[in-house]
This record gives sequence, structure tokens and C-alpha cells, in this order.
Amino acid sequence: MTDSQHVLPATDLNQPEAAVAWLRTTVAVRERAAELLARARRGESAFFTIGDETSLDDAAREVAQVTQARYAWRPIPYHSRWRHFEAGGVDRAAELDHLLGEHATPREKAKARIDLAVVSVLLDAGAGADWAYHESASDQRFTRSEGLGVASFHAFKAGLFSSDPDRPLQADAAGLRALVTDRLAQAFQVRSDNPLVGLDGRVTLLRRLGEVLAEQPAVFGTEVQRPGGLFDMLIAPEGVAVPPTATVQVHAILTLLLDSLSAIWPSANYLHRHPTALPGPGEPALALGDCWAHSAVGGEGRTHGWVPFHKLSQWLTYSLIEPFEWAGVKVEGLDALTALPEYRNGGLLLDTGVIVPRDAALLERAWQVGDEFIVEWRALTVALLDELAPIVRRHVGRSAEEMPLACILEGGTWAAGRAVAQRLRHGLPPLRIESDGTVF
Repeated sequence: MTDSQHVLPATDLNQPEAAVAWLRTTVAVRERAAELLARARRGESAFFTIGDETSLDDAAREVAQVTQARYAWRPIPYHSRWRHFEAGGVDRAAELDHLLGEHATPREKAKARIDLAVVSVLLDAGAGADWAYHESASDQRFTRSEGLGVASFHAFKAGLFSSDPDRPLQADAAGLRALVTDRLAQAFQVRSDNPLVGLDGRVTLLRRLGEVLAEQPAVFGTEVQRPGGLFDMLIAPEGVAVPPTATVQVHAILTLLLDSLSAIWPSANYLHRHPTALPGPGEPALALGDCWAHSAVGGEGRTHGWVPFHKLSQWLTYSLIEPFEWAGVKVEGLDALTALPEYRNGGLLLDTGVIVPRDAALLERAWQVGDEFIVEWRALTVALLDELAPIVRRHVGRSAEEMPLACILEGGTWAAGRAVAQRLRHGLPPLRIESDGTVF
């Protein structure tokens, strides 16, 4: 199934529930991103101009070179949290399999892997420049996303997120709700000389996840509520055999995540707070999450003016593809997901002159996530990486089937963005955003 097929049936977008449902589709993400890109190319953006085809090709060559250096002609894996679990050349997925035991069923393994991926992604906000994690087994030191991934893997392995000492390899509602800051700090080796940015916020987010899991037993399990319940909901209920030809659309995974977990995000973005869509009497406040207002964006009904991204939910969806595939489920429609509009992907486009600020001073100040400058930069990133993808494939000589967007990001744009930032600014991104850790 292609992304264009993930359009909701004809509905009244003046109705709040219908508007929110549409804004949770990647069709909406791409449509609003394309609208802002077309406007920038017409010269109407107050913030950016867009480089010519040469700049896009230069960026594609940068990505292709990094991809070939990393993977040569080997298969390129998906961009997902599982790459961070491979940091330092250690196969921690295999270690988890070993701990689960040879008698664990594919369903049991899938649910454990989903539990791990969900909590690890939610812990993957910026760590800060002064934090690192030392893995005693490999005697290696990890920082940034790799460090957070390795630390969360060992915390999961130790049963930090489980309420059942006899079943440590799970994350469940009771275990997450009982999580306290001191225990997470100990697991992540946080000390006065090894500070982790946003520690309290990470604990709050995981506790909120526990609350949301407990409130939805129909999705996450009637006896023990786990993120892994998504597998049962999407593939086959517990006690029903997984069909040997089981399939799932990747957008169905994203939709279930957005519909079931939207309450965990602390964002103050609610549909009724849109300046052109005030709530009526008794109208509910519907959380939008990673969805932001931009004055130049149109749209029908209550969707008018909103630009959705759902970056962390899409990052989580990318990270769940492999747990489903390893369980024998074919995941289809991978390119329904969009590029992830964050520091590395969006920074690559700034650093290679594809996205050009009208005033260099715009990159010197600190921005809020909801500022139109940031909203527009993120939208341009989504739209331009869709254009970049076929050029990268041409340079590396791979087809769309061999190299879906999930592999281009991994090969890829994220790695190239980090490499260019390292070359230009010792790894720092080209702009500064003050964030609570739930978007960047």
C-alpha cells in the first residue's frame, strides 16, 4: 500500500475528532510540508530560500558517500533504535534473544522487543554534552543516542520497567508507574560529575506511559498491560495462532501508536487552542502532540493552519518494524512514513545549502519548538528529503525496493548530518532549539 492510500474516507473536517484523525496521517504531514516548500520556492517565506538543483544533488552525493562508506554493497538496515543497540559492535538483540530463552515463542519475543523499543525511544531525548554510559561487559564508553540506547537496554534487562521480579524482560503499566527518579539515575550512571539532561522529565514521561497503558486494557492487555500488546492488537489476539502469512501496514502501527499513546505527550497543543478554531460549548480538548500552527498554512475545516510531524511517534514506528518482521510478520508500505524532521536530517539540508536562511542571524538565536521558523524548517526537511531520496538511490545504484526511505535515513541522511556537523562545528547542530525532550 502506498502513502496515498492512507487517506481517510470523506469526512467533515469541521468536526474535531475527524480533524484530529486526519492530522494523525502521514498524508497530512506530507501535504502541509509540500505547501510550505512550494511557498518558499515562490520566494514568499520570511525565513528561508531554497537552493537550486545543484545544492540538492550535492546533498545527495554527501549522503551517498556516507552510505557507501558505511555499508558498501551490503544490505542497508532500517533507521531504528535497534542500530543503537548495536553500538560498539555488540549484538544486544542476540543477547536479548538468549535471555528470553530457546522456548520463547515468536509472539513472546516480539512483545519483549516492542516493550524494549518503546521505553528506549521515549528515553531518547538529548543527553547533554557531559553525560556518558560505561558498559562494563564490553568496557566501552557511549554518549548521546548510542549511550542512551545501551543504558536503556541494560535497565530493561535488569527489570527496571517490570513489576514482576520473575519476568524482568518486560515493561508493564505497574512497573512504569512505580518508576522513581533515583532508580533511573542509578541505572543510567547519573552522578554530579556525569549529569543527564532532563532526568526528571524522562521519569515523568515513562510514568505517564504506565498510566496510559493501564487505562487501555483492550489494547495493551487485560491482565498485564504492556506496550507489546500492540502485537496482539494488530496481528492476532493472545491464544490465537499468528497466521504464517501475517502482514501489517506500517501506517497501521503509527495510527495505533498515535491513537493509543497521544496522552503521554506533555505538549500544550490542543485543537481548540487554534486561533481560528475556538471550542464550542462542551467541546473536548483534543491533544495534537507534535503538530504546530503556522500562519501561512491553509487547509479544510479544523485542520486549517496546523502542520503535523509526529516525529517521535514515527521514530518509534520505524523502530517497531524489525520486531514485527523478526516474528514472521511482513510489514508493508514502508514509504508511508516520512523523514524525521530533527537536528541531523534538517541540519544536513541547512549545512549543504539546500535550505538557506534569509538572514544568517536566524541561526544564532535560540528558538522554541512552536516558533514558525522551526515549524517551517521542519516542514521543508520532510518535503525536501522526499525529493532527495531518488537522487541518493541513483548515486548508490539501488532501487526503491532495496533502499526505502527507512534505509536512506539510516545509510544515510542522519549519519551524513552528523558527519557534516562534526566537520563544521564539532558535532553541534546548525541551530538551537529550547525543547522539553518530547520533540528533539
